[in-house]
Amino acid sequence: MKRRKFIKKTAGATVAFSIVPSYVLGKNHVPPSDTLYVASIGVGGRGAGIVRGLSSNKNVKFVALCDVDDKLAEGSYKMHPKTKKYKDFRKLYDNHINEIDAFTVGTPDHTHAVIALPFMRAKKHAYVEKPLTHNIYEARLMANVAKETGIVTQMGNQGSSSDGIREAQEWIDSGVIGTIEKVDCWTNRPVWPQGLKNINEGEPVPSHLDWDLWLGPAQNRPYHSAYLPFKWRGWWDFGTGGLGDMGCHIMETPFRTLGLGYPHEAEASCTTVWAGDFVEANYNKACPPSSIVRLKFDTEKHGQVNLNWYDGGIMPDLPDELKDGEFIGNWSGGSVFYGTKGMLVTDCYSGNPRLLPSSTMNYFKKPEPSLPRIKNGLNGHIDNWVEACLSGIKTSSPFEYAGPLTESVLMGNLAIKAFQYKVLKDGKKPTDWAPFDYPGRRKLLWDGEAMKVTNYEKANEWVTRDYRKGWEVK
Repeated sequence: MKRRKFIKKTAGATVAFSIVPSYVLGKNHVPPSDTLYVASIGVGGRGAGIVRGLSSNKNVKFVALCDVDDKLAEGSYKMHPKTKKYKDFRKLYDNHINEIDAFTVGTPDHTHAVIALPFMRAKKHAYVEKPLTHNIYEARLMANVAKETGIVTQMGNQGSSSDGIREAQEWIDSGVIGTIEKVDCWTNRPVWPQGLKNINEGEPVPSHLDWDLWLGPAQNRPYHSAYLPFKWRGWWDFGTGGLGDMGCHIMETPFRTLGLGYPHEAEASCTTVWAGDFVEANYNKACPPSSIVRLKFDTEKHGQVNLNWYDGGIMPDLPDELKDGEFIGNWSGGSVFYGTKGMLVTDCYSGNPRLLPSSTMNYFKKPEPSLPRIKNGLNGHIDNWVEACLSGIKTSSPFEYAGPLTESVLMGNLAIKAFQYKVLKDGKKPTDWAPFDYPGRRKLLWDGEAMKVTNYEKANEWVTRDYRKGWEVK
């Protein structure tokens, strides 16, 4: 039951009269029944954007803020100087779980699930940044717990609230480009160092950082500035690479408009980084500088859809219908939908659909809007969650939807890891001639319902992870 309904249903006469109407106290007063009490974990970097977005909503009151890095969190802390501050989310939980209605998680990928699940099981509404989780097992678990508890959830893929993605769906549903056979998606990520050699040495831990808490479920290792801030995205133990960073934004449009569900096949090829002649710079630890991923989906309306992903400066083929000087997507990326009757191009985040060739737009009559819009579009994504917590409307990206979307994105990473994976031969050193067993490029066959790769057992180890003792996710 949402907070507003609970108060209305359970308040006696005395309590009812104690909630003074807002016009009596002044126009800026928000009564308790319309206030969402929130704790935010991970409030530096992207998390600071979450705090800023919530701070502009008059219906939100912060109970506590938490971050392992005092320096990175400084901006959020200054915005709310009187709010309780923590480094350890577990202490925040112990002290405030009965005072909050909802929580947000804006930490690195590898700690999303371990932080969110205790709060979710306590039936606190959840806003978690994209990708929803670090691995497929966690995404399935988060979606299941959200369903079991009935809480309001939202993943931080803001484009899911945009007008453009709804417009793209209306166009596709109208049949303007026919049956979709292929979608090419691309991004300019990584925009951080990626493909670095393994790090074995350490550096002094900065005084403002709790390194052990930052590691969370990842296995212990020395601190190094190559990991953070932001650069953690390029290391498999912490991040999910360019695909994990942007897939939930860019693949969002085909996933939603075509009803993709789980892929049944995944294949990848990636850049190899060399540290010397015939000596690879890394193996198994770091995400590659660039990759191509090919996913295949079975859909009810379009049959098999092939979705191809490109990152690290690699681009899909430019359509012949594209004029000289015209672009597909925007700076961050985009998609091209290939149908039996034509092509449609969308941008990252906003959707912003348009047909190719562009001259088609001169006489194309857009379908009448049939899908409900979100107030303020993608800029209203976090407010959409707040309103849902208070009044029970449906969010744009609830975990029942965001979980499968994240799983599809991370399935691409399984294919990348399968391409990268190498084993040292007979105890030889990486500098020896042909030192690795190369499994080679392979297609992974995926049983989505069973959450299992059926043709390469090693890949099933990457469906979950090896959790550090005391940080297990169950």
